[in-house]
Amino acid sequence: MVFLSLVSVKSLKSMILPQLSFCTYNTAFNIINGNASYNRRPYETVLVGAGAIASTMFFGLVPRLLQIKFGLTNIVIRKTLPVVVLAQVGGINAVASRSFEPVRGIEVMDKEGNVIGYSRKAGTKAVKDTATSRVVLFGTSALIPEVFSYYYKRTQFFLRYPNSLWTLKLSCTIFVMGLMVPVSFSLFPQIGRIQYSKLEKEIQSATEETELFYNRGV
Repeated sequence: MVFLSLVSVKSLKSMILPQLSFCTYNTAFNIINGNASYNRRPYETVLVGAGAIASTMFFGLVPRLLQIKFGLTNIVIRKTLPVVVLAQVGGINAVASRSFEPVRGIEVMDKEGNVIGYSRKAGTKAVKDTATSRVVLFGTSALIPEVFSYYYKRTQFFLRYPNSLWTLKLSCTIFVMGLMVPVSFSLFPQIGRIQYSKLEKEIQSATEETELFYNRGV
């Protein structure tokens, strides 16, 4: 899906399916693997998921449509714009899919695992860290194959076998993303820490611990 999202196309129809697949998968993954310690109803999950898919598809398609309409000639902008857009879409999708966590709060615990309360600030930090890891994951997975393609096109092998570009670029994308998945997931620990002083007053009054813990999700 990352590979297809970066393929240069000249029509809106050719863009929609890769973007829809990419955004739908990301939304489902983020909702399933987010922090589920707060209360939410099934219809709320459906509405948030639909909104996340629609909004991130919009952010993903508009820059590409502008690129087609105005015909960007600068090769640097033409090659880097899809990479930047894909990375930002990955981060925005994580924020949109898990938008309830900063609003309703997530469980914070002491070092023994006892739940102290629900913190909106911990929820905000969890979503922010996850979104950052998604930007790193998709940005790197998209950038390196583009750099590889740029230099590969200047080789004699490409001149003899031009059709080999797509096979090698797809293989490079899969390889880089395979390496980046564990790297991006380990940027921030799944069990996050937050200082007592950064939490809400009601939580501070409920414990004497100087540091509390929360489940960031994946």
